[in-house]
Amino acid sequence: MKAMVLRAPNDVALEAVVEPKPGPNQVLVRVSHSGICGTDLKIYHGAIPVSYPRIMGHETVGVVAEGGDDRIPNGQRVIADPCLFCGICHACRAGRTSLCPNGGLVGRDSNGGFAEYLVAPRSHVFPLPDAIDSSMAPLIQVLTTCLHGQRMLNIFPSQSVVVMGLGVGGQLHVQLAKARGAHPVIGITRSAWKRRLAEQLGADVTLAGGPDAIQGVLDATGGRGADVVIESTGMVRSLSDAITMASLGGTLLLFGIITASDGALPLYQLYFKEITIVNGRAAKGEDFPASIDLVARGAVKLEPLITNTLPLAELESALDMVGSDAGDRMKIILQNN
Repeated sequence: MKAMVLRAPNDVALEAVVEPKPGPNQVLVRVSHSGICGTDLKIYHGAIPVSYPRIMGHETVGVVAEGGDDRIPNGQRVIADPCLFCGICHACRAGRTSLCPNGGLVGRDSNGGFAEYLVAPRSHVFPLPDAIDSSMAPLIQVLTTCLHGQRMLNIFPSQSVVVMGLGVGGQLHVQLAKARGAHPVIGITRSAWKRRLAEQLGADVTLAGGPDAIQGVLDATGGRGADVVIESTGMVRSLSDAITMASLGGTLLLFGIITASDGALPLYQLYFKEITIVNGRAAKGEDFPASIDLVARGAVKLEPLITNTLPLAELESALDMVGSDAGDRMKIILQNN
């Protein structure tokens, strides 16, 4: 089969490789579309180490070509859950499969979806209804991570929610918070284009990032601050602002991956406000049916987030686009077949 093979950092090329064969309790998926995210970019540059050669890609949609059963027959369109787990460790037995120390991520620890075919556990593929087009369905994997985080927050109607950073994840968080009845939902980013998009997708208020954003949140919440702040930038400075924006008894969701080992934070405010800090990591299988349902019912819209579609062979160009701030760009989808 054809696959985009990462041979070393910054060295990816289209190659002919052996087509994988499904084993017991596995299916072979003929991949139609795949999404690119920041994790792929970090693997590509070598910031996230992998063994080479490696086929990247963990946002994968396609058709079951072999290994189907009565639940998911051959020919069924599916999306694959890329989070692998052992099922027998302490975390798995507690239902926290996303934290399995023996697990891994498809496209990082095993070959992924930037290819014609992908092998996946039968338990890790979920059928897609006709209401969801394959060209946008890879974004559902991103949605599952947002839903997983918000399920830990238990947002309820009339709570004020701030989303800091309005990339793909931030735009999905805005929509999920609205679907849960939050009000007002406030989006923050320096990009005027992303603010307009968030407003189209349901944000009640949008603010430019920077010194005035904190006052803007106070103004929009009657001076109380936000009940929930979702930090989606992965920047320490943004986390510092999030603590200041939060209300007394507020909750922070650290959704953006912060890799810095130090930084200045208003730590006293964590104590004084009795702030709860929640970290969401990846997603669980149960998040896929719920996310699929949200999209099928139109509660969450994916199509406005897709700004570029490229053939699989142009993966390198697509990765360069992900790493660039130029242009009004959001999600990039690859057409595999």
